[in-house]
Amino acid sequence: MDDAPQQQRRGRVVLADDDVLLREGLASLCERAGYEVAGQAGDAVRLLELVDRTRPDLAIVDIRMPPDHSTEGLKAARAIRRRDPAIGILVLSAFVEVEDALELLASGRGIGYLLKSRVTVVDEFTEALERVGRGGSVVDPSLVHELFTAQRRDDPLSHLSARELEVLALMAEGRSNAGIGRRLWVTEGTVEKHVRSILGKLHLAEDTDAHRRVLAVLTFLESR
Repeated sequence: MDDAPQQQRRGRVVLADDDVLLREGLASLCERAGYEVAGQAGDAVRLLELVDRTRPDLAIVDIRMPPDHSTEGLKAARAIRRRDPAIGILVLSAFVEVEDALELLASGRGIGYLLKSRVTVVDEFTEALERVGRGGSVVDPSLVHELFTAQRRDDPLSHLSARELEVLALMAEGRSNAGIGRRLWVTEGTVEKHVRSILGKLHLAEDTDAHRRVLAVLTFLESR
C-alpha cells in the first residue's frame, strides 16, 4: 500500500506546463514524494494567478508555454522571483538553452534548471525538488557538458586540474561534498580539499562562504 499520505508534507507546489499528461505525471511524482500540489496551470498567466492565490513553497515551470511557446515560462519565473524571492523555482526545458539557463541561475538561491528527460529519473527529480526547496541550486548535467565543450582560451577554469573540473561539474549538479565523494570514490575530506582549491583558483572571496559554491558554478557556466 502507498504510504505517501502518512508522510510529513514537505511543502506546497504549483505546476505549469501546457502538456496535460506531463503535468499530471509531475503532480503524481510530487505527491508521492510528500509534497502538496496546490494547483496546476497550462500557461504563464494562470501560473502567476495561481502563485498569488496559493503562495506555494515551490513552482515547477515549463520554460516554453502558450501563446507563443518561446520564453513565457522564463518570464513567469522572473515575475515570481520579483514578487516573492522565497519561492523556489524549478524550470523544465525540452532542450539545453544556455542563455536562458544562465540568466535563471544568476537570479539567486532556490533555483533549478532541468531537462524534461531528467524527470523520468524519479530519484534525481525528487532530489532536485528538495535542493531547490532548501534554497539550493540545481543545474542539469547536460548544460554542464555543453559548456565544458565551449571553453575559450581565456577561460577562468583553465587553471583547474582535470579532477577539479570533475568536482566542479558535480557541484554544478547540486551535490554535497559527501555526494561528490561517493560518486568519485574518494573521501569527503579529499573533496573538501578540491573544493577549497577550486574556490581559491577562481578568486572567490572567503566572506561569501554561504554562496561560494553557487558562485563557482556560475563562473563555470559563464565560461563559454
